[in-house]
Amino acid sequence: MKRRDFLNSTALAAVAVSTSGFIRFNGQNFEGDCETTTDILGPFYRPGSPVRNTLLVKGEAGVPIELYGIIRHSDCSSPYKNAKVEIWHCDNNGVYDNTTDEFRYRGTTHTNEKGSYSFNTILPVPYDAGGGLIRPAHFHLMITAEGYQPFVTQLYFTGDKNIMNDPAAASPTAERRILKVKNLSNGSKEVNYDVSMTLSLGVEAVALKKLIGSYINTKEPKGKKEFFIKDNQLWLKNDVFGEMYEYVGHNKFEYPGMPPGSYSSLQFEILATGVVQLTMAEAYGTYVSPTAIFLKET
Repeated sequence: MKRRDFLNSTALAAVAVSTSGFIRFNGQNFEGDCETTTDILGPFYRPGSPVRNTLLVKGEAGVPIELYGIIRHSDCSSPYKNAKVEIWHCDNNGVYDNTTDEFRYRGTTHTNEKGSYSFNTILPVPYDAGGGLIRPAHFHLMITAEGYQPFVTQLYFTGDKNIMNDPAAASPTAERRILKVKNLSNGSKEVNYDVSMTLSLGVEAVALKKLIGSYINTKEPKGKKEFFIKDNQLWLKNDVFGEMYEYVGHNKFEYPGMPPGSYSSLQFEILATGVVQLTMAEAYGTYVSPTAIFLKET
């Protein structure tokens, strides 16, 4: 039997396609009237961080810094009130708090009437990500605003020598997320980052539920992938919490914010038996992972 398209079998249904106000890189230059671009979520996201603006930890080393900005609607001008802004980053030793109830250097806030948000924390440091890759210092942000696709990005800082060797940070789409850090007279620092939200492809909740569950690798039975739903998005479970994938159409999801030439894609298919098959393909920089086939457990 030929491949079944989920749109034809009502398994997936796109509900929004507008990208008004979202900057795009066409391979040569930026298009659009906003400067907001996405980046990879990374493996260390944890939901449920405390609602707080101050992340400073008493007795911990680090350079104090304030991150502040404005969240706007997709028209790039109207402030978005009560948008949820989550931040997470490593400590002064390059380590993330992935397990404790303290949620160190993790926090959640909501924008005010003017769309403003801010966090007081420390400046992150570069760290060894393994495989010879030193990740440049960066903040992670996730912004959730009703009516828009959850927005995930990373913020880098000018002068970081590790940026040029990092596929995500060195991507042309990251150019406007390499931010200038301002030195204040009291010895602390501040950095500004504004965001314009965007509409994009979404999936009906009923359809998305058909994809969640455990999948077994057809060549390695012990190799499993588990998918779940959060904020009407498809997530792949990991040791910390999970990694979010965005629907791009034709039964396919992609890991958002990957640099040019890199990708992580999930292609779903309903077989004649009714079993859901997943084809997973990944590449990062010069590394290309062999394509893996998974079948959903029934």
